[in-house]
Amino acid sequence: MPQTLSAPAHSELIIKKSRFIGCVQPMADRASAQAAVDALWKQHPGAAHVCWALLAGGQSAAVDDGEPGGTAGRPMLDVLRHQDLEGVLATVVRYFGGVKLGAGGLVRAYTDSIAQALLTAPKIVLQRMATLQCMVPYALEGLLRREVEAAGAELLDVQHGSLVTVQLRLPQAQAGAFVQRINDQGQGRVGWIDSAA
Repeated sequence: MPQTLSAPAHSELIIKKSRFIGCVQPMADRASAQAAVDALWKQHPGAAHVCWALLAGGQSAAVDDGEPGGTAGRPMLDVLRHQDLEGVLATVVRYFGGVKLGAGGLVRAYTDSIAQALLTAPKIVLQRMATLQCMVPYALEGLLRREVEAAGAELLDVQHGSLVTVQLRLPQAQAGAFVQRINDQGQGRVGWIDSAA
């Protein structure tokens, strides 16, 4: 099952006098990743390179930032893929130490920086979520709210009209049982509206 990270994790390696500062962190999209990379340049103005890889669905990226093509971004992206991660940004800030590492040495350095950071990274399983929407009489609103809370679901929207319309999100695996429980307790007074899952 795909996983993501719940918090950033860091590593630091010194290889032939070059300093490699690695970081892996949760990241939703390419624009946010670019902002994080820009912030790293501000934090490390003397760095030679800030290479990065993003694994976020259709917005994935691998950037070598001046290192020889394919020696930094792509190997970092491969580490993320190998760990079955999604929604994760990997960055490595390199301070050049004066000794060239060669293509193989660079690939190892960037790969190891990310692999080391991932050793301590807190991982969480990504769950497919379902969005449900229903209409209930006012008398059932309290019951429905208690069931939403008990299921650990997220209440997205509540609208009060002639009936109460509630929109919520919960893990897809729990959706069927949740609907059944609400139907049983609502005794036929709950109307479900088809929503995009």
